[in-house]
Amino acid sequence: MAVRERLITVDEFEEILARPENSDRLLELIHGEIVEKMPTWEGGVIAVDVGTDFNLYLRKNPVGRASVESRHRPAGDKLNDRIPDVAVVLGMDKPMVRKGATEFIPDLAFEIQSPDDSARLMLDKAQFYLAHGCKMVWLVYPAKRFVEVLTSDYRQFYSGEDVISAEIVLPGFTMSVADIFRSV
Repeated sequence: MAVRERLITVDEFEEILARPENSDRLLELIHGEIVEKMPTWEGGVIAVDVGTDFNLYLRKNPVGRASVESRHRPAGDKLNDRIPDVAVVLGMDKPMVRKGATEFIPDLAFEIQSPDDSARLMLDKAQFYLAHGCKMVWLVYPAKRFVEVLTSDYRQFYSGEDVISAEIVLPGFTMSVADIFRSV
């Protein structure tokens, strides 16, 4: 039986992130364990395409901000520091965080499955976001070209020409699954 090392707190995590050897690494803190994100070019292309679409919507409807690979943690949570691939945060009144994590979870989190991510890990990410105030999570599975959308009320799968609505976060915003994968 393996002995589990002690859990890392966000304060210790911040110190680890500040080390020079970690300056080029994309690290998350998930339930007290450090996990390195290993983004792919495919995932990066999807993230920038979708982030652009969110941003174009938000320019016309200035109700919030979209970001790519930004750190978020629930206020008071000492064991989590998450980096959704794309995040939408409602409200223009939140101060811009220039160093470290925001102390809130985005209203819409968009996660792209990397080749080594299990479906269980993806669902765990979605459940974490939803449990901490996120209104909607889009889980993108590039290998199978489908998207799973979760809210506190439903879980739905989309593929092909299906159109996804983000109405509960961004009124009037829709995107087809084909558009999510348009550049890959």
